[in-house]
Amino acid sequence: MLLIHGAGGSHLTWPAALRRLPDTAVYTLDLAGHGRSQPPGRQTITDYTQDVLDFIQALSLKNVFVVGHSMGGAIAQQIGLAAPPAVVGLILLGTGAKLRVSPQILAAVGQDLATAVSLINQHLWGSEPDGSLMTHNHQLMMGCKPEVLLGDFIACNQFDLRERLPEIALPALVISSQHDQMMPPKFGEFLATHLPQAEFVLLAKAGHMMMLEAPETVAQLVQNFLQ
Repeated sequence: MLLIHGAGGSHLTWPAALRRLPDTAVYTLDLAGHGRSQPPGRQTITDYTQDVLDFIQALSLKNVFVVGHSMGGAIAQQIGLAAPPAVVGLILLGTGAKLRVSPQILAAVGQDLATAVSLINQHLWGSEPDGSLMTHNHQLMMGCKPEVLLGDFIACNQFDLRERLPEIALPALVISSQHDQMMPPKFGEFLATHLPQAEFVLLAKAGHMMMLEAPETVAQLVQNFLQ
């Protein structure tokens, strides 16, 4: 299983429940410019996708399930479209076939990273936000260089795979959250409807960061899908 984080994230975005999934070799890479990976970052989903495909090839991975959150979900879809023989399934969390970013966020990231991160972080959580999780995620995003975060949002804003979803033949699990303000459930429902082999699950209380808010639930759904 290969975990791909979203914009401004890193391998630390993923909870232990997923990183240590039983009977599964789990890889949690840092995309270019994020976490422990060297800059520069990328400005297109296509370029990030090529990095991940190169990673899979370099490690000679087989029977890979690609798990992507938000921007990582866009990368996962693009991998599904490329259909490398090593990849056998997709798990898409809090994502969509189109990832439009508001002009206000794009402008804010370029002008004042701290203000932008605080604004974004306020909209990532569900009906019962956990202060410690919010603080952890704020610190994580502040560790991302402004030009890398801006590149991530530029990449997201340009991404649109709506017309090509029927070409992605891999089995897919799509998980959305009822209180996701960044990617409301309708985006997940669209994915599940237009992907040829997709299951759809809607979580009740969580927001955009569902894997941190409901780690055991998400891990169980993922494990069931793998089995």
